[in-house]
Amino acid sequence: MRIKSQRDFFAGLMFSAVGVAFAWGATNYSIGQGARMGPGYFPLMLGILLAILGLVIVFGALVVETEDGEPVGRIAWKPLGFIIGSNILFGVLLAGIPSLGIPAFGLVVAIYGLTFVAAMAGDEFKAKEVAVLATILAVGSYLAFVVLLKLQFPVWPSFISA
Repeated sequence: MRIKSQRDFFAGLMFSAVGVAFAWGATNYSIGQGARMGPGYFPLMLGILLAILGLVIVFGALVVETEDGEPVGRIAWKPLGFIIGSNILFGVLLAGIPSLGIPAFGLVVAIYGLTFVAAMAGDEFKAKEVAVLATILAVGSYLAFVVLLKLQFPVWPSFISA
C-alpha cells in the first residue's frame, strides 16, 4: 500500500504511539472496573481511544487520495522551543527547585510566565492581549483548582505568602 498523505500517516503513528504508551503506563496502577474505577482506568481508556484514533488516521492516510501527497514540512524549531520552554518554566515557577535555591513562585506567577513565553512562539506578540489572556487563565485556574477542587499547592510566591 502506498502512503497517500504523509502528514496524516505520521500524525496517526504519533497518536498511536502516545496512546499505547499511556495505556501501558496505566497498567502500573489499579485499573478497577467500570462501576468502580481505579486510578489507572481513565488513562488506560484514554490511551486506548487515542491509539484507535491514530490507527483510523493512518488508515485514512493510506486510503484517501490527496493531490500532492501532503508531504511533511520542516520542523518549526522556534515555536517548538518556546512551547516546551514555557511548560518547563511553568513547572519551575510553580514548585521551584529547592536544590538550586529557586523558590516556588506559585500558580499565578507560573501561569503568567507560561502564557508570555508561549505567546512568543507565534508570529505576532501583543503584550496587552497576552496580559489579558494570562489574567483570565490565572483567575480561572485559581477558581477551578483552588476554590472548586480544593487542591493544595502554592498560589502566590513563597516569600510573599510566608
